[in-house]
Amino acid sequence: MRKLTYFIACSLDGFIGDPDGDATAMMRLLDEEFLAYLRDEYPETVATHGRRALGFDDLPNKRFDTIIQGRGSYELALKEGITSPYAHLREYVASGTLTQSPDPNVEIISADLTGKVRELKAEESEFGIYLCGGAKVAGALFDEIDELIIKSYPLVYGRGMPMFESGFAVSEFGLESVRAFGNGVVVRTYGRKR
Repeated sequence: MRKLTYFIACSLDGFIGDPDGDATAMMRLLDEEFLAYLRDEYPETVATHGRRALGFDDLPNKRFDTIIQGRGSYELALKEGITSPYAHLREYVASGTLTQSPDPNVEIISADLTGKVRELKAEESEFGIYLCGGAKVAGALFDEIDELIIKSYPLVYGRGMPMFESGFAVSEFGLESVRAFGNGVVVRTYGRKR
């Protein structure tokens, strides 16, 4: 069974972006050490145009071969004219409003998101599934998430888009690893306790 991993950047107070979902303040903290970590450990989590700009678009995928993102996250790329932001992965966009994909590499999931994710998790593959966000999709798929990789940036937003948009439910995850960087970013990996 493949893992669904919510690999997400957030502020110290748990927001993945400002109230409109903008996370550019976090991106300004990317430095050489942290980019080397992403290149070496999670190259496929960097959007295709970012991989090209950083010079590692030829690196093979290490952990994921599939990405799921919400319409809001996908819209950020569309506003820049990018219809396939993760062309190096199988791309799925969860949306109740997009009826047709603007790109043949991107499949729209308009109904039964949980069923589709269970189908993807049941596939035979050495790679996992990368849940990119946003809050609505993460909330809808909360029970399917097997692993959380939280990149905490040394910023406090005060208010904004939470990591999960859903009802309240206490769920336990076990800490598996922690890595701190000179720029103040801390990456924590948690596995779901079942």
